Amino acid sequence: MAKPRAGRKAAEQDGSPGVQVVEADWTWTGSGFAPGVQLRVGGDGRIEEAGRLGLAATRRLRRQALLPGLVSAHSHAFQRALRGRGERFPAGAGSFWSWREAMYEIAAGLDAAGFERLCRQTFRELRDAGVTAVGEFHYFHHEQTAPPGAAAGAALDYGFDARVLRAAAATGIRIVLLNTYYRTGGFDQPPAGAQRRFESPSPAVFWEQMDRLAGELAGPTQTLGAAVHSLRAAPPEDLSAIYQEARRRGMVVHLHLEEQRKELADCLAYYGRRPMQLALAALPAAEGLTAVHCTHTAPEDLERFLLAGGTVCVCPLTEANLGDGLADLTACHRRGDRISLGTDSNARISMLEEMRWLEYGQRLRAESRGLLRDGDGAVAPGLLRAATAGGARALGLPCGELAAGCWADLVAIDLDHPALAGWEPETLPETLIFGAGDGAIVATAVGGEWRPAAARRSAAGAGGPDDSHEENA
Repeated sequence: MAKPRAGRKAAEQDGSPGVQVVEADWTWTGSGFAPGVQLRVGGDGRIEEAGRLGLAATRRLRRQALLPGLVSAHSHAFQRALRGRGERFPAGAGSFWSWREAMYEIAAGLDAAGFERLCRQTFRELRDAGVTAVGEFHYFHHEQTAPPGAAAGAALDYGFDARVLRAAAATGIRIVLLNTYYRTGGFDQPPAGAQRRFESPSPAVFWEQMDRLAGELAGPTQTLGAAVHSLRAAPPEDLSAIYQEARRRGMVVHLHLEEQRKELADCLAYYGRRPMQLALAALPAAEGLTAVHCTHTAPEDLERFLLAGGTVCVCPLTEANLGDGLADLTACHRRGDRISLGTDSNARISMLEEMRWLEYGQRLRAESRGLLRDGDGAVAPGLLRAATAGGARALGLPCGELAAGCWADLVAIDLDHPALAGWEPETLPETLIFGAGDGAIVATAVGGEWRPAAARRSAAGAGGPDDSHEENA
């Protein structure tokens, strides 16, 4: 962080339109909270300087703590429609695969207006949970499907793709639209039923749509990435083609991988290799590639993937909801925290809970505590990195840190919230992650543009203050 500069003029006098100087009582430095730290945010929405700058604050956040905005690196916004559904089991125990049938039922009946409404709802809830950037793993492409017997790829309208971008723009969230390639309905099986609303018949058709989408992006808060749904939904040669073209274009690539034991068994039966082994054999490298879940990945395969440059995104709440199992994240943590977090099905949106259960899941798996600790024995800094810088890395975004050059994507925490009672500067990270809920979130900023959280908006609508602890100098 920058050192103080004595005698500098206040930001209002430096001639830069839209400049903010943001100062909270306590600000996250990457390893702990410190007082007196300021962020100087330029008119372009990026942090120009961070540190004890000695400036007059234009946004003074009293009785608040400031963090980098949280990043959900893996989301399926439309699956918000399943919240509360599929949680009864009259026929006996369910599974991921029975849940998938319920998801297909929703997908088969969802129209364009309903789809966009779900995306807005999800993105609003993400903002209220402190999420300022989302990787939307988007495979629900088509408003209409081709009639039976039509040629492959006929009448594919991709009508839902731009609607995701419109929903994100309406809620002000930063989005990387991970537009998803989905060719087959299973290993060498054609798409069927609702899957036909997901399909792209070839990499060439996929990239044609990506080129069209590039013209739909609404400013710097929207970028594109590529995804391949899974090796159930695309052969390895198509994964290789998508990956290599995406990297040529400077895009990140995401892929569902080894979430379910049946997926591994089916892949072994068809290809003679596990999905991770198949992916590694098909790709020249794994730089820029994020594997989502890796719930059942063999330790030796995960080591090879990480050595090749890959990262892993886990989604603890969804993986628990679906009964996926618990990934062994020891190798990811040992190799420089190559972990990001996602809200996935959005059955429950809380990045604080995702962080909490990132560690708790490892405790349950190993019957031990402090599995994701750093060299000082602290767990909270690593969990926060997964929810911020780890997600930013997975999405290829300059955010997730309070540092010069990063977007001013921020989250403010109410230090007077009852859930944080008893906090001390040294224990604040742990108190927040292991003891608080989303009600402690005051507001978020995306590119320096602030939005109060839901509880604050409700208070304002009822005649109460919009930001009760905020002072604008």
